[in-house]
Amino acid sequence: MSAESLEEAELSGTPVGRRVILAMAGVGAAGILFGGKVQDALGRWLAPITARDGTGLTSLLPVGRFRIYSVTSSLPSRSTADYRLQIDGLVDKPVTLTYGDLLAMPATGITRDFQCVTGWRVHSVPWVGVKLADLLDHVGAHADAKGVTFQSFDGLYTESLSMSQARLHDVIVAYRMEGKGVSRIHGGPVRLYVAPMYGYKSCKWLERITVENEVRPGYWELRGYDQDAWVGRSNGRDDDPT
Repeated sequence: MSAESLEEAELSGTPVGRRVILAMAGVGAAGILFGGKVQDALGRWLAPITARDGTGLTSLLPVGRFRIYSVTSSLPSRSTADYRLQIDGLVDKPVTLTYGDLLAMPATGITRDFQCVTGWRVHSVPWVGVKLADLLDHVGAHADAKGVTFQSFDGLYTESLSMSQARLHDVIVAYRMEGKGVSRIHGGPVRLYVAPMYGYKSCKWLERITVENEVRPGYWELRGYDQDAWVGRSNGRDDDPT
């Protein structure tokens, strides 16, 4: 349970319901006794309960090998059929892509750790998606553009990268992880994955990519986190990224 999650719950003045605490304990125990599949199923069941309770405790759920964070009080949902990704800003050809459009583009697979700035790490996660650099080339991102902003369809979360960071080979718009489609709980059907940076840079529930003439601070940067969130070299952390 992270300090910032507790702080946000306290600041909101929302009580932590007994049902939510018991359910959270059940999810963790199920993972130990029965493995990831049962834990994932319980996580999917628990998500709407926490939303109805209005606690915002979706940010405290352990699901499979991950802990699930959300800055809103519920987990947003969008089907692959309804999914749209808008790419605009300083580009020659603004586009709106469907889930099928993304699948039809050249795919990139990488296996890397997912590292949270709060200290936990999931080792060797396989990801599949489209390189962000390929998408930027697809729309004709202007050569003098400085930054790329990402928007979540949760209605609140934003993130950003410099243009040079956005063009790294291990920054992808991901639609598969751990051998299956990115689930709602993990930020699907499509999310950003920025392999060399802490997890808050990997915008979940990705809805919009905007090419800009500056690097705009995202949700957590406005709250004091580093803009350049390199694993092991930022936010006062020196953990080994290997």
